[in-house]
Amino acid sequence: MLKLWRWYQNCLAVHPVKTQVISSGLIWGAGDIAAQAVTHYTAKSHATVEDDNKEFKINWKRVSTTSLFGLGFVGPVGHYWYEGLDRFIRLKLMLKPNSFRFVAAKVGADGFLFGPVDLLVFFTYMGFSTGKSVPQIKEDVKRDFLPALILEGGIWPIVQVANFRYVPVRYQLLYVNFFCLLDSCFLSWVEQQQDAPWKQWVKSFLPLK
Repeated sequence: MLKLWRWYQNCLAVHPVKTQVISSGLIWGAGDIAAQAVTHYTAKSHATVEDDNKEFKINWKRVSTTSLFGLGFVGPVGHYWYEGLDRFIRLKLMLKPNSFRFVAAKVGADGFLFGPVDLLVFFTYMGFSTGKSVPQIKEDVKRDFLPALILEGGIWPIVQVANFRYVPVRYQLLYVNFFCLLDSCFLSWVEQQQDAPWKQWVKSFLPLK
């Protein structure tokens, strides 16, 4: 394990963007496999006897689709986002690294800028990748975006406080990607909930038309 970590550090030093892109694709693919398992076993509680006997089989097409999201969006965009955010707050805002204001500024920017964009791109991309039409994707985004954003808004700031306070910038995307393993399970659960009453309750506070 130590050798693997040193190999990763060397790759990151020599090819930072390429390493972030490939590792993001692999981690998001693994996260989708876990998400499929969560979706399968939570859906069994509402399934018929015939469906209940179905074995869990990995949908490799979906895994590759999710991996491409990690490769094409999370990896490159995340790399430049964390590097650029750090430079902007240190050099433009002139905030002392690891200070309260420094960490708070990063958490705020990440939560209000990158977080919503990431969710919106994810739901839109997954909709198009499954062959849905634009109107269908709009309905899915209306149904899933706000509940996911609100629920994640209570979790990710805590994750990011530790990230921005203790993790070196070059490892911040890797740190986030590992938490995305859990996030993938959560987003799949949100999607599987369809028009659950709790979603209707959340959306009632901010109607989307």
